[in-house]
Amino acid sequence: MFGYDWPRLHAALNDLPAALLLVAVLFDLASALARRPALRVIGFATMLAGAVGGALAVVSGLQAEEHIAHGEAVHRIMETHETFALITLGIFALLALWRVLREKRMGGAERGVTLALSLIGLGVLIATAALGGRMVFEHAAGIPTQVLQDEIHERAEGHHHHGGEADEPDHDHAAPAPTPSESTVAPDSAPAPHTHTHAPGTPPHQD
Repeated sequence: MFGYDWPRLHAALNDLPAALLLVAVLFDLASALARRPALRVIGFATMLAGAVGGALAVVSGLQAEEHIAHGEAVHRIMETHETFALITLGIFALLALWRVLREKRMGGAERGVTLALSLIGLGVLIATAALGGRMVFEHAAGIPTQVLQDEIHERAEGHHHHGGEADEPDHDHAAPAPTPSESTVAPDSAPAPHTHTHAPGTPPHQD
């Protein structure tokens, strides 16, 4: 659909729900610390949106797992990533449903429990995201094998960058021309010895 396969669709869907759930927990925490109910209302609405988006992200991730070429190392990380994603979704889906039913009737202790669960869910969410990043950036999960092989070949040929600058072949540079003080005079260019003549009638003398 629109050029998206399941792995690409999962990559497109998982960022926004994670951000929404993070913001929801931060608003709830700020509401508890500042004792401002309006912040909790914003957190509640944001959590609902994040939970719905999280469900879509998990469904697309489960489908993407079946379409990604991967080895044993990636498979182990993927299974843990999947488990954490399901736990995250379970926590926030439960919290969202709980708050739909009880939001206006909660007492202080009940609100404290929901906030504690939110913080636990946020911790699991961060672990889920870290595992997803590890799969992509350390194991190239989601990149087709042929594309990966072509990239490895290009890097082996030297078509890669370090620090934002392209590698260039080494060049031999000629030594700088010697300065006049460093130049030497060739033997055949040395000045001739000094000679002179005398006028007729001049008595001979020694030099």
